[in-house]
Amino acid sequence: MPSTLKVLSVQTILIVLAIVACNLPSSEANVDATVNARVVATLSAVVGENDVTPGAESTSEQSTSEPTHAPVSDGSGPTLGNCPMFPADHILNTRVDSLPVDPHSDAYIESIGADTSLHPDFGSGEWEGGPIGIPYNVVDSNVEPASISFEYSDESDEGPYTIPSDPQMEGAPDSDGDRHILIVDSTNCVLQEIFAAQLQPDGSWEAGSGAVWDLTDYILRPDEWTSADAAGLPILPLLVRYDEVEAGEIRHAIRFTAENTQEAYVWPARHQASDITDENVPPMGQRFRLKADFDISPYSHDVQVILRAMQLYGLVLADNGSNWYINGAPDPHWDNDDIHDAFDSIHGSDFEAVDVSSLMIDADSGQAQQP
Repeated sequence: MPSTLKVLSVQTILIVLAIVACNLPSSEANVDATVNARVVATLSAVVGENDVTPGAESTSEQSTSEPTHAPVSDGSGPTLGNCPMFPADHILNTRVDSLPVDPHSDAYIESIGADTSLHPDFGSGEWEGGPIGIPYNVVDSNVEPASISFEYSDESDEGPYTIPSDPQMEGAPDSDGDRHILIVDSTNCVLQEIFAAQLQPDGSWEAGSGAVWDLTDYILRPDEWTSADAAGLPILPLLVRYDEVEAGEIRHAIRFTAENTQEAYVWPARHQASDITDENVPPMGQRFRLKADFDISPYSHDVQVILRAMQLYGLVLADNGSNWYINGAPDPHWDNDDIHDAFDSIHGSDFEAVDVSSLMIDADSGQAQQP
């Protein structure tokens, strides 16, 4: 039944009860007053469940000046289409808002930049001929595996890599950047990620490295192996995606980069890409979170969803790059000005490093104790 009809029914019943009560003898009215009160309470709860206030106009849009209340999670992990983005109790999908602050937190924040603003490395439109962010491809079993060779073949999975004929790729067609290709095989729920992909004249591919992930499992890369990312982590499950923001909740950690990283890595990362031994510099895989007392209410709905995820699930240092660059997937619905203006007002000092070591069950597994 439409909510407006439910509300009208409730109003009608309340009026009838009031009329009946007024016309009863005093003794009966006293008895029925209790019954009526219980009925009113029950009916009021029905109104509340439908989020409609009698006499008020309903609206499908939320004011951006009002704080967004995060939906109550049903305990399931993030998904893309019909596939999970790893199990709900994977460390990348585990909340860190109650975990202790890392002893090196202040030093790590200072290393990345306490006064440096966040930067959204995603958006709508194009930048220098390519999409703003890291796009992804969803394919099924009808796509034939591509012929591909890797520069770092000793740390790359053989595949298969079901690259579509015209894949979405990071950067412009002729760019010399990271050129990631991310692919979800929706038939088998397998994630395939490729770094530095280059199409050859004969239709084959050459790339720097590649990794294949079973999205239903917890298996990490072999120790000291890279992936399509410097930290040996998956990329797609850590991206900010518009479909999640539109749904009102991001239930996973978010990937970001820093210019300087330590020659070390922490669980669940498996690889480092530095010669810096200074322990005041963060290692690959280090988790951070937006401080709990940071007020997200002044921001738009979309930004609030992102910031709420930063408070609950945090950020993961996944690659060397510009400081505090937050990675996401391109989408025509992003409001670039809104996100840039918001991120400009948020600084490294608003974050703290988190110690997730207490959640580890097995160093070779992404499964995590739930806090």
